[in-house]
Amino acid sequence: MELNIIDLTKKFGKFTAVNHLNVTMTNGVYGLLGVNGAGKTTLMRMICTLLGPTSGTITCDGKDIMSMGENYRKKLGYLPQDFGFYPEFTVQDYLLYIAAIKGLRPVVAKKRVNDLISGVGLSKAANKKMRKLSGGMKRRAGIAQAMLNDPAVLVLDEPTAGLDPNERIRFRNLISELAENRLVLLSTHIVSDIEYIANEILLMREGELVHRGTAAQLIASMKESVWKCYAQKKDVSHFMKNYKISNMKSEPDGVELRIISNERPAMDAVPEEANLEDVFLYYFGEKVSDTNGAI
Repeated sequence: MELNIIDLTKKFGKFTAVNHLNVTMTNGVYGLLGVNGAGKTTLMRMICTLLGPTSGTITCDGKDIMSMGENYRKKLGYLPQDFGFYPEFTVQDYLLYIAAIKGLRPVVAKKRVNDLISGVGLSKAANKKMRKLSGGMKRRAGIAQAMLNDPAVLVLDEPTAGLDPNERIRFRNLISELAENRLVLLSTHIVSDIEYIANEILLMREGELVHRGTAAQLIASMKESVWKCYAQKKDVSHFMKNYKISNMKSEPDGVELRIISNERPAMDAVPEEANLEDVFLYYFGEKVSDTNGAI
């Protein structure tokens, strides 16, 4: 399976949501990382043929997905950030309903639904109404509906939004299990969601792909270093104005700062090993002075 995105652009009036984007993806987990408004959802909707591009193309194994029609959609599973469901349906009824919409034969659908309910950990909630599910359970039901047709391409838009830490960990583990022999594209602005499961991470900003690579490669791409130093509380505003602050921790005698800078920010600053959160701040963060004083 190969998805090839070629010079893809999407405009809404004068606003450009995706700007001449080029990327090729094969089987594996791809994390699409960027701040809200970066164009991630627009890109995913085009990959799912819910939006047509203004210009450029997306091909699946060499064929334009817009011209493939149903033959492409049969290969596709999609979990939008907000997916619709009938609140009075049980989990099992909901999945059987979606299976019917997707054209699965009743005998096949029943077995597939039972297998997926077990696979996503909803066996005890199979007869529970959708409206009574927790946020995490609803997202698991959403994954199950996306997997009904055993898709070769699985697209997940902010799948862990609103979940507690335990549910997010469970969800990441589930995605890792489902990723075998398929292409999974997962968008998020939460670094930990993709740090451990993505084979490759795509950084998207203002509709453009600014960098791609493994977590280690992205860390190595930083042209600035990470420092740790201590400051008096009265001096914190100075550091925030002049540097990108990755982390701030209050201590009894001051504040511990984690700073991204190409120069030593203070005499007592010591170098620290960079992580993916530092990468996110390096590419997407701003100093207070870059925002005209707004935090």
